[in-house]
Amino acid sequence: MRIRALAIRIIIQFIRDKRTLALLFLAPLLILGLMKFVFNGNTVEPQIGIVHVPQVIVERLQQTEAQLTSFNDIESAQKAIKNRDLDAILMLKNDKPAIMLEGSDPATNKMVLMLLQRTLSIQPTFVEPTITYFHGNADMTSFDSFGPVLIGFFSFFFVFMLAGVSFLRERTSGTLERLLTTPIRRSEVVFGYLSGFGLFTLLQAALIAWFSVHVLGLYMDGSIWLVLLMNLLLSLTALTLGTLLSSFANNEFQIIQFIPLVIVPQVFFSGLFNLDAMNPWLQKLGHIMPLYYGADALRAIMIRGEGWSDIQTNIYVLLGFSAVFVMLNILALRKHRAI
Repeated sequence: MRIRALAIRIIIQFIRDKRTLALLFLAPLLILGLMKFVFNGNTVEPQIGIVHVPQVIVERLQQTEAQLTSFNDIESAQKAIKNRDLDAILMLKNDKPAIMLEGSDPATNKMVLMLLQRTLSIQPTFVEPTITYFHGNADMTSFDSFGPVLIGFFSFFFVFMLAGVSFLRERTSGTLERLLTTPIRRSEVVFGYLSGFGLFTLLQAALIAWFSVHVLGLYMDGSIWLVLLMNLLLSLTALTLGTLLSSFANNEFQIIQFIPLVIVPQVFFSGLFNLDAMNPWLQKLGHIMPLYYGADALRAIMIRGEGWSDIQTNIYVLLGFSAVFVMLNILALRKHRAI
């Protein structure tokens, strides 16, 4: 009898907690559906530029899944590969075949090399092509390619959890309520908390970047200061988003409930999976996710050695996300009269 009473009480609690029921039944369906669209999207077709290549080789490449673009000179092809419009360039140097790989993705490099070498080997007078890399080198591993994305993800994830739980405790402990009875403005409350939490997010961002580059030995071709800046901006965005969502949670468990809805979808668009393989309409969802911009900038800095002018759009977008979340934080404090 006591067991039945306890079980009934728990069942009633679950029925009344609509958010938990949604997490239990709808969140797995949402994530599985998203994974289906991610992994069953378009076939990735390598983009290959050709410069003064014999017609017989061009015809054979046209029979493969590669997308070919012809260039009149090497400089134009290199400009296209710098803009990430090409995965590789096939050209002739001193009447010998040469392959220049974009180089930032080892998996793509391997796929393109296999396709080109298989095509060239059919030639009766086959000559082993010389291989160069526009970015990276032959020793780059998959971890070097995914590492910048993981740096951004862990910074974002842990700061989001820290901010959400810490700000929630301020509310549930009554500290925030007593603070709001003073003449302090709600905007000052938000900026004060962000400044306090921000000190630790700054230290975490610096620690993660230093450990990844100097201890784990991740490939690094750009400025460590830009890596620190992007990591800090990602942490700031996660901080403002975490404090915002904590306003709609009543306990730590409800903060965790936001992870499948806020964090997990961003992983699919962060660069860990090839975005070109997704359906075009699905790719556009990445443009509303902060981690998409942070991870893209970190890969550009660390792997392609790009500078401020190349990543400034990503910087401004992350600053815009943070500004919007700050304003929503202020509005959330005004709406929660119970605080």
